[in-house]
Amino acid sequence: PVGIYPKKYEWAGSQDVGDCSLWVRAATLEFDDGEWECQVTASDFTTQDALTSLPVRLVVRVAPQRPRVEYNTSQVLPGHNVTAQAGERATVKCVSRYGNPPARLKWLLGEEEITTSMNQSNSTELDNPRTWVATSVLELSFTKQQHGRVLKCVALHESYPTKSQMIEVRLNVRYPPEVRLQGAPTRDMEEGRDNVVLKCVADANPPAKIAWRRAGRNDIVSLEETLQFRPVARRDTGTYTCEAKNAVGASELLSVQIDVKYPPQIIDVGPDRLMTAPLYSQATFSCTAEGNPSPTYQWLQKLPTAEGTVLIRGSDSRLHINNVTYDYKGEYVCKATNVIAGVERLVQSDAISVQVVGAPQVLRHAGGREVVVARGQDALLRLVVCADPRPRRAAWEWGSLKLEAGDDLGRYKAEQLAQASGDTCSLRDGCYEARLHVKEVDPADSRNYYLAVENDRGTDRHAVHLAVREPVPMATLLCLAAGSLLLLLVLVCFTVYAMRREKCCFALRDRQHKTFNVLSEKSDMDSATGRKTPRLENQGLGGGGAIPAEAIYSTSPSRRPHTITGGSPEAMKRRCNNSNNSGRATKTKKDRDSTKDNLYADLQVPTISNNGSTMTMTMMNKVNPSSPSQQHLRSDNYFQQQPHRTTNDYYMSGHFQPNSFERAEI
Repeated sequence: PVGIYPKKYEWAGSQDVGDCSLWVRAATLEFDDGEWECQVTASDFTTQDALTSLPVRLVVRVAPQRPRVEYNTSQVLPGHNVTAQAGERATVKCVSRYGNPPARLKWLLGEEEITTSMNQSNSTELDNPRTWVATSVLELSFTKQQHGRVLKCVALHESYPTKSQMIEVRLNVRYPPEVRLQGAPTRDMEEGRDNVVLKCVADANPPAKIAWRRAGRNDIVSLEETLQFRPVARRDTGTYTCEAKNAVGASELLSVQIDVKYPPQIIDVGPDRLMTAPLYSQATFSCTAEGNPSPTYQWLQKLPTAEGTVLIRGSDSRLHINNVTYDYKGEYVCKATNVIAGVERLVQSDAISVQVVGAPQVLRHAGGREVVVARGQDALLRLVVCADPRPRRAAWEWGSLKLEAGDDLGRYKAEQLAQASGDTCSLRDGCYEARLHVKEVDPADSRNYYLAVENDRGTDRHAVHLAVREPVPMATLLCLAAGSLLLLLVLVCFTVYAMRREKCCFALRDRQHKTFNVLSEKSDMDSATGRKTPRLENQGLGGGGAIPAEAIYSTSPSRRPHTITGGSPEAMKRRCNNSNNSGRATKTKKDRDSTKDNLYADLQVPTISNNGSTMTMTMMNKVNPSSPSQQHLRSDNYFQQQPHRTTNDYYMSGHFQPNSFERAEI
């Protein structure tokens, strides 16, 4: 029991009214912290009416010490590192001591709270059981991404001036190097022009050491992060690898290919700068060049002509000629070519001069195989001959005749051999042109003319054919022109006639199409005015037998023919047209008289006007075809072409649907 002591424990209420509240002055942890009970003694020792209240906890707050972080049983000072290897799982503790009540602890990684439930334990201090030690254990899996982040332990307590205190440590995550390459060439690098700077960037903790090596060699090219070639040379071509190492491990090898381009260079060409080849022998030339990319080759022959004609003789480093002729005489160069950064680079070798010696050779492709001349004109025969040495003799031969160069014989004249000109394929040193003139040729001159040449090494002979043609007479040309013109006129007349007589399929189709359009428009107008268009049928009986009753028509006694007394101007025009057709109808009637056809119905259809005029048709059982009062009207708009018939009998049936203001008699 605690007594009442002034300035320490004092009554806070009136005991007379049963208020036993107590003041605890200057509370201390040693004396006042704990559970308190209020007890009332018995009024008499015999009554045993003493009372005891429920215990009440009085907590005297004591601010705990600043929290601290422990890792691997060692305290980590504020701002220091917690070091672990990537992939490891480590335990980190946060301890808050000598507080009453115990502090509440929580963890923050950066600004993110990572406190898990029930990871804090509280226990009394051994040396001061009235205070508490609070311990929070954090199980953390270290990753590369957590390197350098701040880990915080925060202690929350009401006795702190700011209600909380915290400690910060930094995570030091160790991981092996990872490298990336910068500056790898993406275009062609040319020797002596371009620079290459390669950088091997390593991401590692602790920092890694860089080593550059060249493929195929064991020595280290560089230990620097950057490998430079200023400028690149062809000796720098190769594959380079970059590797980084630290205490944790080594990175994967990164490789980069350096391919230094350089234009071609001729190393050797041969066999000699001057080469003499006998005619029809073999010759071989070789060329060696280096370059990157590998060059392509061309052998070019420069002909000894005024124009400097160049021929492509080969596309390989080696040129082989199986059969040397005078065509191969001239200068040869080897051209090597490659492409760098889209630009063609080329180099040519020194020229190789080729001389061809041998017997004369008449060029078969020069001068043409045949010369065509009209009778009475002059002819010129030309052939080109190449020879080294120069031909000492040349002659033209035909039949039993022979004409030496420089001589003439009647209408024939042979010129001296002269340096070839006019033909770019033969404009070369050692080639000559032979010419033979024939004046006023006639058909007897049509034959082969041979050129025979000779020098110290042999002979050659070749022919050119002269063809003499008769000139075409002017009368023949005029006849051909007149015949062509006449044929054209006949074709034009026939086309016009066929179109007018509807013999042409296109004209007939167009007319049928127009007829159908007229009927369609007429039907539409009749429908608009309330009229009915008559429908006529022409039935031809293919065999014998009685005439059907509906095929014989008679005039109704109760009706009289309807006569059109008025109408639009269009109707008047159609009546005029109808009267004009009478002539043709009369002619048709005469034809019927000659064939003695029997008509069982004669149809007369006045033309319909566009403003609703009526139609009158008169049909009789038997009409005398010779009667002048009857007219046979044929309308292509209503009747199709009659089929082939075997008898002279005709049957006509007409169907009419007149309007209320129209009448039609049959």
